[in-house]
Amino acid sequence: MGWFNYYGLAVILLIMVPNILCAAFDKEAFNGICKDKQLNLTEQIGRYGCFVLMIFNIPYTYLGFWFTGALTVYLTVCGALIAIYCIGWAVFWKKRSLLRAVWLSVTPSVIFLFCGIIIVNIPLIVFSVIFSVAHITLSCRNCNNNK
Repeated sequence: MGWFNYYGLAVILLIMVPNILCAAFDKEAFNGICKDKQLNLTEQIGRYGCFVLMIFNIPYTYLGFWFTGALTVYLTVCGALIAIYCIGWAVFWKKRSLLRAVWLSVTPSVIFLFCGIIIVNIPLIVFSVIFSVAHITLSCRNCNNNK
């Protein structure tokens, strides 16, 4: 894999589809209630760091697939996780619950972390941890504040 990761781009595009559809049809879905500016900023830094690093491999910061058959594992696991994410969107489309918040925040977090580990992309691993902690916390706080 070179500097451009086509598979990573496909993963990003696929996990963005339900988000875009939700934003188009449910205007209230992304109204964040948690006003913790530092947490919101941390989440955005993690999110966009993951987006960029899923698509672009910065030389000398990643090793690439580290075992035979890793590409197959990468595609299979990412495909399964994307399917789980989309199922979550379908099941929880209009529902506001803690289960929805956890499902829709943990799944992309796992996707980013898994991708970082499977291609040994150190910056992606770091940004995915930052994103995971902030996104899951923010999602749960927004759910709890919404009640």
